[in-house]
Amino acid sequence: MGALHEGHRSLVARAVAEQDAALVSIFVNPTQFGPGEDYAAYPRREAEDVTLLEGARAAAVFAPSASEIYPPGDSTRIDPGPIAARLEGAVRPGHFIGVATVVVKLLRLATPDVAYFGQKDFQQLRVIQHVRRELGLQTRIAGCPTVRDDKDGLALSSRNAYLTAAERGRALALSRGLFLAQGAWSAGEREPARLRALVAETAVQAGPLDYVSVADPFTLDELDRPAERAVILLAARVGRARLIDNVLLGMDLAELG
Repeated sequence: MGALHEGHRSLVARAVAEQDAALVSIFVNPTQFGPGEDYAAYPRREAEDVTLLEGARAAAVFAPSASEIYPPGDSTRIDPGPIAARLEGAVRPGHFIGVATVVVKLLRLATPDVAYFGQKDFQQLRVIQHVRRELGLQTRIAGCPTVRDDKDGLALSSRNAYLTAAERGRALALSRGLFLAQGAWSAGEREPARLRALVAETAVQAGPLDYVSVADPFTLDELDRPAERAVILLAARVGRARLIDNVLLGMDLAELG
């Protein structure tokens, strides 16, 4: 959606390395924002984005207007079903209907061999992989690891631009909580309730938590008993910013497919 950073650059770099050409869309999608959310204020800096993409050797940029993607009378929407109804879908009703609809539109326009999405938006990645499978789309959906700030470990996000210096300092509690749980998992902890509590006790220092989830990485069903693979996801409000983050445990991102 623009306001590109090194996380986005990493997606382009992988596409350039693996494919004949990398195409990038920049589109702040109105249908995935709910009432009172930050659609109007969402960071937009197209000139800087294009410069970054030129440096990353993207072959082309598609930056349509809202009316190009949603022409007058447009009414068809794609509902991904239960996988989109929890977590972000519960906090932001209708969000993933907007995400699924715009992604399918973009994939149909470009018909790429592979589309690259970041792990930072883990539920989005899984929703799009689910929609691709159920609709029989030919494009493979590849997940790419979250890119973090080298100095403090904060997951890169366009919404980090909203943070003051003090708020950014508090936001580091989110990744700290996840890393504590990751360490506990490596040491043998498998009890979902203990992992959830370990994250929440630290992450709440950043600000009010919308959720901390320990879920099955494929279905996003909440785990209530020990499992050999899990994803821990959280969302918190830090000042004006609403930030999400996650860690994947017991499996590689490529296994999601």
